[in-house]
Amino acid sequence: MTVATLSEVLQKAKKDKYAVAGLVVLGWEDARCYAEVAEDLNLPVILQAGPGCRANTPVPILGKMFRYLADQSSCPVVCHLDHGYTKEECMEGIDSGFTSIMFDGSKLSLNENIEKTHEIAELAHKTNISVEGEIGFVGYNEGAESQNTDPIQAKQFAELSGCDAMAISAGNIHLQTNTSSSIDLDVIEQIEKLTDVPLVLHGSSGIDYPLRRSIANNTNVCKFNIGTELRKTFGDTLREEITNNPSIYDRIQLIKSTLPKLKETTKKVLENISQFSH
Repeated sequence: MTVATLSEVLQKAKKDKYAVAGLVVLGWEDARCYAEVAEDLNLPVILQAGPGCRANTPVPILGKMFRYLADQSSCPVVCHLDHGYTKEECMEGIDSGFTSIMFDGSKLSLNENIEKTHEIAELAHKTNISVEGEIGFVGYNEGAESQNTDPIQAKQFAELSGCDAMAISAGNIHLQTNTSSSIDLDVIEQIEKLTDVPLVLHGSSGIDYPLRRSIANNTNVCKFNIGTELRKTFGDTLREEITNNPSIYDRIQLIKSTLPKLKETTKKVLENISQFSH
């Protein structure tokens, strides 16, 4: 059994200058795929259940599913509830076996974000569950614009919220299908000077591979959230399989046919950021 907390894997990553991938899960097949690839590579992985996943599958079932995969693995597996917007959502994750909770108060005022994150962190820490908070706003591709994290506010948030990891905004964008190198490294550097809390970049599918590796090896960014890149591999492959096999109607058979390519992409993602810099 190698279920792990977020704090356990990120503190080690920060010390040794590498990062851990937070992989966005939508169902059983991709969750198992991510865990199997991490096992093959002997690397830690964070399985993440975001709002879309939770809207389709009840949180208690996701908690049991993630814990089951962690129990089968010899590598650290973090069971993470991503983007919990309310105390109730976070508490459901805590009660359902998740080892890590993200409270997203990025749309709140600084004081309210600190207050609510601190309340959740106090409750979570009683049962050794890690908490990720967010300061600054990470926007969406063709949607709401990002607002870079203010380093002074990041310092306040890190000191007062009790979070174990801090998601920041530095040019990263959710749901970005094209990669770029538009990360504001100055923002990351300024934040690092003011706090040593492990940092997180959401929307990392939009960051190209060389830059991801460089950030992982040279900064306190210890967690990259990857979703769109994996969904795109799955969707493109599924469309191709359906087109090429019009007589197959069994959804299990169709989904199974996408897994080899999904594993290839997962392997690239994990190897890129999770290797030691020395």
